Amino acid sequence: MSLPSVSTAHQPPPPAAAPRPVAASPPQESAPASTGAEAVVRSLELLGVTDVFGMPGGAILPTYDALMDAPSLRHVLVRHEQGAGHAASGYAAATGRPGVVMATSGPGATNLVTAVMDAHFDSVPLLVITGQVPSDRLGTDAFQEADIVGITRPVTKHSYLVTEASKIPGVLAEAHRLASSGRPGPVLVDITKDAQQGSAPFSWPPEGHDAFGRPAAKVSRAQVHRAAREIARASRPVLYAGGGVVRARAAAELCELAELAGAPVVTTLMARGVFPDSHPLNLGMPGMHGTVPAVLAMQRADLLVAVGARFDERVTGDRALFAPDARVVHIDIDAAEISKLRHAHVPIVADARAALPELSAALRSVAGERADLSEWWSFLNGLRREYPLGFSPTSDGLAAPQHVIRRIGELTGPEAVYTAGVGQHQMWAAQFIGFERPHSWLNSGGAGTMGYAVPAAMGAKVAEPDRVVWAIDGDGSFQMTGRELATCAVNGIPIKVAIIDNSSLGMIRQWQTLFYDQRYSNSDLGAGQRAVRVPDFVRLAEAYGCAALRVEDEAGIDGAIEAALAIDDRPVVIDFVVSRDAMVWPMVPQGVGNDRIRYARDHEAAFGDGA
Repeated sequence: MSLPSVSTAHQPPPPAAAPRPVAASPPQESAPASTGAEAVVRSLELLGVTDVFGMPGGAILPTYDALMDAPSLRHVLVRHEQGAGHAASGYAAATGRPGVVMATSGPGATNLVTAVMDAHFDSVPLLVITGQVPSDRLGTDAFQEADIVGITRPVTKHSYLVTEASKIPGVLAEAHRLASSGRPGPVLVDITKDAQQGSAPFSWPPEGHDAFGRPAAKVSRAQVHRAAREIARASRPVLYAGGGVVRARAAAELCELAELAGAPVVTTLMARGVFPDSHPLNLGMPGMHGTVPAVLAMQRADLLVAVGARFDERVTGDRALFAPDARVVHIDIDAAEISKLRHAHVPIVADARAALPELSAALRSVAGERADLSEWWSFLNGLRREYPLGFSPTSDGLAAPQHVIRRIGELTGPEAVYTAGVGQHQMWAAQFIGFERPHSWLNSGGAGTMGYAVPAAMGAKVAEPDRVVWAIDGDGSFQMTGRELATCAVNGIPIKVAIIDNSSLGMIRQWQTLFYDQRYSNSDLGAGQRAVRVPDFVRLAEAYGCAALRVEDEAGIDGAIEAALAIDDRPVVIDFVVSRDAMVWPMVPQGVGNDRIRYARDHEAAFGDGA
């Protein structure tokens, strides 16, 4: 049967793009016929791509051969395709530019799926290029054939199958634009091997494709003025900032609105750093492991101004009990998110960077109608005094993991980039590192992917070579992708890795302690219970070409961190052996309302008699 030259996933075409920085004019190029593989490489160059993460295989070999003639493209050869995907994601999250990843067909492509899903949940722009078996073998169960377009449909913005060399420049241009326009996300381009080997004339920009952005949709002035009046009338407002503010690069605009409104700000796990922790209006992180002031402020609010946030259940707890008295202004570039989980009284479909200045201007026009917030702040400041963020000393002589992570942040400073895996260490990093700028905190939020930290740190360091980059990982999470230390060592990518080593799947153990009668089913990694540690992270790191240290008591923490900061010619790994009984507090148990937040194991916080 005949095959179409390009087939796409079932998603409809995107709306007009958000106002992202674009090239003033696209470079023009017209050349004689080139192979499809050469067209892939040349298109990436003309799109401004400088770094690619990936691993070759049979179905993508023509393109890898063409890479040999493209010195402007740096390719980082990973040890596993999942690592390539997370590295591209870390690169994109640190810079705002699409990360690019390449892999072969079959298992090469399917190994990317976790990273693609992760990027989809967290709105990270990725351009994913996979090789595919020749077009005449599609549907025959050929060697290493996998319907990666079909597999990734639920977790991409769009997926393409390209079977003709002539279509490659246009599809790549469109895919690159689509990845970063509107709500960012991953876009996959699957290219058959015969399309890579075939020849076609190459011209740029491709006819009918605008690879350099489109005009932004206008913000509704009427809705903005409605939102301003809601803010002016509210006596207990909260600005609820999500990851969409980070993706829109709207930190300054958020700060302007907050200071103008005098309202408290909460920053979700995905938005840490978008509003400085040191700012007096910042109440910290809301949600399951948020600060008591942030969680209870949202519960008591009469207005939530949600910007780039999606009312995820990890923030709301039992949604039926969440913020019962609050009206909602919801600003989001994705219309599908508005009123999906919580009714928006004032919906504004817009990019945060475009909408927030308009809202600030409208708020100035109703300055005379503003409510007095002094009682509200009296209540919130009382919560701050009564429920400061802290932790209990350990009883087993080992270091407190919270102290380790706090000292990493204090000794390194806010200009660094911090990535985290998933588990207790992720929550402690979000709680105890002081974040002062956007794009300094990279983690897996929506998908909760263990193994994110090391490859994401690798990608961030490639993107930001002059910044210190720490991967804060658990001993369980680290072992899923720690092999990428070899990639870092071979390619001169000097990240720093802190392994928070409690010989357990820590968050699983915490839940088993609290909710499963201390029945520790398969959460004990057993590494610290043997005469020889399994694995010995120091010897493993040294085998990978890294500098390595182990810290087993509090006295050695600062010296090890300072030693790591002094090494910049290779990756550094510190194995921090910490107490396995440490827990993440505060905590809202799953399935209950946020007013049931537990400040410590036997202590629920309370509203008090404030506002």
